[in-house]
Amino acid sequence: MAGIRLQPEDSDVSQQPRAVAVSASDLVSDDDRSVAADSWSIKSEYGSTLDDDQRHADAAEALSNVNFRAASDYSSDKDEPDSETVSSMLGFQSYWDAAYTDELTNFREHGHAGEVWFGADVMEVVASWTKALCIDISQGHTPNHVDDVKAGANELDNKLLSSWSVLDIGTGNGLLLQELAKQGFSDLTGTDYSELAVSLAQSLANRDGFSDIKFLVDDVLETKMEQVFQLVMDKGTLDAIGLHPDGPVKRMMYWDSVSRLVAPGGLLVITSCNNTKDELIQEVESFNQRKFATGQELEASKNEESCRDPVFQYVSHVRTYPTFMFGGSVGSRVATVAFLRK
Repeated sequence: MAGIRLQPEDSDVSQQPRAVAVSASDLVSDDDRSVAADSWSIKSEYGSTLDDDQRHADAAEALSNVNFRAASDYSSDKDEPDSETVSSMLGFQSYWDAAYTDELTNFREHGHAGEVWFGADVMEVVASWTKALCIDISQGHTPNHVDDVKAGANELDNKLLSSWSVLDIGTGNGLLLQELAKQGFSDLTGTDYSELAVSLAQSLANRDGFSDIKFLVDDVLETKMEQVFQLVMDKGTLDAIGLHPDGPVKRMMYWDSVSRLVAPGGLLVITSCNNTKDELIQEVESFNQRKFATGQELEASKNEESCRDPVFQYVSHVRTYPTFMFGGSVGSRVATVAFLRK
């Protein structure tokens, strides 16, 4: 599970459920995909103007336009899938297994790496911005505005980054970890609940000279990981989890699980196309309050006041993504937000 692909110019949506026999690439043009993706990203970016049900329907409608042709175009005896069905499929492992079956076959036959989630530009921004943030924290600086990333890498930077153990949850094809390796990170692990995704990621890493990256099959909602990591990355996984029919419950499970994967003093960096920065911060605050209410953090300290420290605290966010005006507000189609594990 890697996330929802939104690429305004070079989108190539190839994932589809097993029940659809016609290749998605044969059904719609690149322009159609771009329009659908942009439509969803714009509509869903502002939670203050759309309630959850409307956002869910908009996401499903856009993805339906990308992944499916009307039933009458290819089969007279099949009904067109409705929006709720399409969105629900994105929250199930069977959908992603089918998708990565196609991408793994495509890699083996043609050497294609598969989809670059959110686009290559976003991936590069996430990696370089995260590097600068980690270096600031390693040097004891309080992160403030880290968008002005230094070009290249020096020996001190690489030494600082080598101490950061990194986990990418819902890694998909693992390309984000390759980009982090290029930035100087060396202790890299990727997990995905699709065994086919892990197979693809490992094959790509071996081919591209990143065989030191570790890939494991693991479901973040029921993680078997016992190790904690200084840096946990999520690029689109929370988005996909939220599209499950039981999305709200599964998102709560997500935060409980992730809080056990991030080491104290470590970072969680989330990149989302379906939540704004403010919405992610609010969700973290709700998680913190829930932890306080249930008393699950009481074992950490006997001091009641210290128990009220937040589990996650907002640190910074990417400010350099292109912005647009919608509903009287200015925002970007992708949000990348960092939280510190207390």
